[in-house]
Amino acid sequence: MTTTESPVRTTASPTSQATKETLEDYTLRFAPRTYRRWSPMVVATTALGGIAYMADFSIGAGIGLAHGTGNALVAIAVAAVVIFVTGFPLAYYGARYNIDLDLITRGSGFGYHGSVLTSVIFASFTFIFFALEGSIMAQGLKLGLGLPLWLGYLVSTLMVIPLVIYGMKALSRLQVWTTPFWLVLMVAPLVYLVANDPGTVDRFLSYTGTDGEGGVNTASVLLGAGVCLSLIAQIGEQIDYLRFMPPRTEANKRAWWTAVVMAGPGWVVLGALKQAIGVFLAVYIIAEVGAEAAPEPIQQFRSAFDAMMPSWMVVPLAVVLVVISQIKINVTNAYSGSLAWTNSFTRVTGHYPGRMVFVLVNLGFALVLMEADMFSFLNDVLGFYSNCAIAWIVTVATDIGVNKYLLKLSPLRPEFRRGMLHAVNPVGVVAFVAASGLSIAMYFHALGDTLQPYSPVAAVVIAFVLTPLMAIVTRGRYYLRRTTDGIDEPLLDAEGNPSGTTYDCHVCHQSYERPDLAACATHDAVVCSLCLSTDKAGAHVLPAQPSAA
Repeated sequence: MTTTESPVRTTASPTSQATKETLEDYTLRFAPRTYRRWSPMVVATTALGGIAYMADFSIGAGIGLAHGTGNALVAIAVAAVVIFVTGFPLAYYGARYNIDLDLITRGSGFGYHGSVLTSVIFASFTFIFFALEGSIMAQGLKLGLGLPLWLGYLVSTLMVIPLVIYGMKALSRLQVWTTPFWLVLMVAPLVYLVANDPGTVDRFLSYTGTDGEGGVNTASVLLGAGVCLSLIAQIGEQIDYLRFMPPRTEANKRAWWTAVVMAGPGWVVLGALKQAIGVFLAVYIIAEVGAEAAPEPIQQFRSAFDAMMPSWMVVPLAVVLVVISQIKINVTNAYSGSLAWTNSFTRVTGHYPGRMVFVLVNLGFALVLMEADMFSFLNDVLGFYSNCAIAWIVTVATDIGVNKYLLKLSPLRPEFRRGMLHAVNPVGVVAFVAASGLSIAMYFHALGDTLQPYSPVAAVVIAFVLTPLMAIVTRGRYYLRRTTDGIDEPLLDAEGNPSGTTYDCHVCHQSYERPDLAACATHDAVVCSLCLSTDKAGAHVLPAQPSAA
C-alpha cells in the first residue's frame, strides 16, 4: 500500500490524554528525532546519574561480610563481566533504533504478547530496588532527623512523585546538576582513609568473612555473583535514557559510541567499584560501629566522614549524600517501572490508563516491601530475583548477537508494532521459561545442596544455548507475522538511522515519524503504534502474510 497522508502536523484535531502523555516521554513507542535534541554526552550523563544508588554498597558489604574480601572481589568481577557482555547489544539497539528494552524484547524472540512476561520481570526489578533504596534513605532520615523508619519509608516514597511526572526533560536536569556534588561526597572519604591510614587496605584485603575459611572458593564466588547479577536488569533503566540518543552520523559517531558504551554496559564498571568500596567500608567500620551496622551505607559513610572532618559536619553530610543518591535513582526506578507496567497493561487490555497510574502502583508495591523490612533479608530477595533477570537479559542478548548476526534467523532490525509480530515467539519464551525455571529450582535446593550455588550459571548457560537452538528448530518462522508494513518509504535513512519523515495517524490525528506507523487495514492511511495497541477490535491491524509464517 502507498500512503497518501501528508507529513504535516494536524493541529485542529482533538488530542486524547493518552496521546498528550505519550508525546511527553514517548511511553510505549519509538522516540522520534524531533524530540531527541540532547547531545550524546547529556544523554549519557543523565543515564549514569541513576547509578548514584547506594544499594551497591550494601550488596558489596553483604557479600564481603559473608564470604570474605577475596571471594567478594572475584564475585563482583565475574558478575560485572557477564553484565557488560550482555548489556552491550541491548544498549546498542536501544540507542541506534530509539526504543526501550520492552520494545527490543518483543522483536528479539518473545513476540508482541510474549514480552509481557519480561515487562513484569522488569517492573518487579524497579520496585524491588526502589524499596531497597528507600530503605537506605529511611535509615539516613532516622539518623539525621530522628524519623522512625516507617515514616522514613513513606517520605522516601512520596517525595519522588513530583519529580517523575515530566519524564526525560525533568530527569535530565536533575541528574546533570546533582552528579558532581554526589561524586565528591562519595570519593573524598575513601581517598582520605586510604591516604591517612594505609593499614585499612591490609585489613580489607585480609578479611575472611563470617565463615572464617579464608581463600577463594567456587561456591562462595558463585553465591556472591548471583546476588550481584540481580542488577543485570539495570540495563533496562539505562536504555530508558539511551533511547533518546541523537541519530548516529559521521560527524558524531565517536561521541555517540562513547556515550553508548559508558552509559549502557559501562554503568557496571562504576557499579562494581561501588560494591568493592562497600566491602572496604564494611570492614573498616566493623571495629567502629559493629558488624550489624556494616551493611548500612549511612553508617559506612558516617564512619568515613567522622575520620576526616569535625563531628558537627558528619551526620548532616552523610544524610545529604544518602538523600541525593536515593532521589537520583528512585526517580529512575519510578519512571522505568511505570513504563514497564503501562506497556504490559496496554497490550493485555487494549486500554491506556495513563503512566501516572502505574507510577503510583509501582510505589505502592515498593512501600509494602519497605514496611515488611526487606532490607533485613536483602541477599535472599536478590539471589532469587537474579535467576529471572539473568534468563531474560541473556536470552535477548543472545538473540541479537547470535540469532540476528550469526545465524541470521532473527530479523536484523527490531520490530515492535502490533500486526508485524506474532503474539508469542517460542524462541525467547521457551528459552526464558526453561532457564529461569531450572535455575530457580536449583536456588531453592531442589536439585541438591551441591548445585545450589550454581543457579546463576545455569540461568546463563541454558538461556545462551536454548535461544539459538529454538531459532534453528523453528527456522525463525515466529519472528515476523508480516514482512512489510504497507508503507513504501524505507524505515531507515541512508545512514541507517530511523527515518525522520512524519505522517498523520488516521486514528488520533497526530503526527509521528515513519518507524512508529504502519498502514491501516481498512483505510488508505497509516496508524501509530499506540493506536494499534489500543485497537480492541483489531480493525486497523494488518492481516498476517502467509509467506511470513
